[in-house]
Amino acid sequence: MIDFRKYKKIEFLKTAQVKNIQNTLFKQHLNYLTNNSPYYSKLFKKQNININKYCLENISDLPFTDKSDFEKYNSEFLAVPYSKISDIVLSSGTTGKPTKIMYTENDLLRLAFNEEIALKRCGISREDTVLLTCTMDRCFVAGLAYYSGARKIGAKTLRNGLNNFESHMDLINRMKPTAVIGVPSLMYKLGLFIKSRGIDPKETSIRKMICIGEPLRDRDLSLLKIGEYLEKMWKAEIFSTYASSETITTFCECSAQKGGHMNPALAIMEIVNDKGETLPPGVAGEIVMTPLFIDGMPLLRFKTGDISFFIDAPCPCGRSSVRIGPVLGRKKQMIKYCGTTFYPQSINSVLDGIPAVTEYYMVVSSDFDLSDKVKVYVSTSDKSCEVNYISEKLKSHLRVKPEVILSAEEDIKKQVYNGNSRKPVRFIDERKTANEF
Repeated sequence: MIDFRKYKKIEFLKTAQVKNIQNTLFKQHLNYLTNNSPYYSKLFKKQNININKYCLENISDLPFTDKSDFEKYNSEFLAVPYSKISDIVLSSGTTGKPTKIMYTENDLLRLAFNEEIALKRCGISREDTVLLTCTMDRCFVAGLAYYSGARKIGAKTLRNGLNNFESHMDLINRMKPTAVIGVPSLMYKLGLFIKSRGIDPKETSIRKMICIGEPLRDRDLSLLKIGEYLEKMWKAEIFSTYASSETITTFCECSAQKGGHMNPALAIMEIVNDKGETLPPGVAGEIVMTPLFIDGMPLLRFKTGDISFFIDAPCPCGRSSVRIGPVLGRKKQMIKYCGTTFYPQSINSVLDGIPAVTEYYMVVSSDFDLSDKVKVYVSTSDKSCEVNYISEKLKSHLRVKPEVILSAEEDIKKQVYNGNSRKPVRFIDERKTANEF
């Protein structure tokens, strides 16, 4: 078992020291892949890759790993005997078919360490009681990750999962949690529910909110409307996080809230463009991860499909660790509409900023490659909030006007909270792929 404690302070070392440590760990990682991973040992042999020639300086010469590779050759990514596996997570793949991600005991220790240091950046300590609104069942990893991290810190946990608002409110009233971890939109609706019961969320015990699964900030790090609402509603500090099941590595804001930090001993991150070229700080591209210290299903240059950018300005917290900006969207979700390209998050930001909008989702389809069709289904609490008003709001932000359809809130909720995902489903992609034409 690896003693991760010696890597706790690496975030505060000088950049040159961090690179030296990462370079050593990266070379160890390549050796592990060669000797243990059926997928990578075969790939290296096929492409005549001599791993002894590679380090961080020329990592970009090594092949990427796409999610489609991980799905297609899933069992070949297992680098230990099946008897060594302690936990199995199912992640929805690009085809919608659940993909196995298998963790060893060491991987679970790494998961706990990863979340321990992430939560500590948010100021969580053993004095806190943390309400978990993310599930630990149905083979999801999020609830297990945050539970493990909070336990490592010594904080108390309330594992309420994806329960109803009445249950969350009851726990807040009785157990007085000081922090809550959950999806921003859910926590906003929880605040509205508490207010409807005559309780001011600001007067509750909640003082920190760790937001998962949805963006909280804009490209310039300013809060999106949902973030502003949460901050005002709860009068609590709010923190944004980003992670993926495959890489078991978290980017989390510190008290300065100037981007998400990652412990550099746990992974190597790149930002690349569509051609696979490495991009400089500030330029948005796809997040590519090479997670370190993973036994079960180690990866090399894994393309996450998420779009963000490096931040290299010094952080006031004193950490020198790599930071990323907010996730701007998913590469495969980019919408081409009437000559304009944007991500679903742009629509979310506008609708979240209209108080009368109670629920929404969008459906994107296409008949040909050059343009998409976009339908936005919206429910409102105010009859004066009409289609034209919403359309103009979208146009002022997007420069184009997608079709807006007013629907009953209950109908929209059936789609958004359909029980098949731990996150609200607000984007439905019905576009044809290239081989369907």
